[in-house]
Amino acid sequence: MEDDPRRAHHDMGGVSRLACRAIDTGPHALTDFDKRVDALRQLLGAKGIMSVDELRRGIEAIDEPTYHRLGYYERWMRSIADNLLARGVVTADELRAALGAPASGA
Repeated sequence: MEDDPRRAHHDMGGVSRLACRAIDTGPHALTDFDKRVDALRQLLGAKGIMSVDELRRGIEAIDEPTYHRLGYYERWMRSIADNLLARGVVTADELRAALGAPASGA
């Protein structure tokens, strides 16, 4: 199953090479970032701008190295940003400005 070409990089269930450490199944405190990302996703869903299915598809579309580098809610934020850019809700320059990055023309 580990070498199954039909499995995508985000489909990690039962893949022993990815089970590097024991999973902490105890309660976890959410960070402020986690809470904000979740609230943003809920708001986008309530406004009909982005569904949970679109969030999932966006997460699954993240390339493998980036997927494994990002944390759980960082993947959510990447998917949200990609979806908002694709729908034209925000522009790349607006996103860069919000992140404090230089504009594309700079």
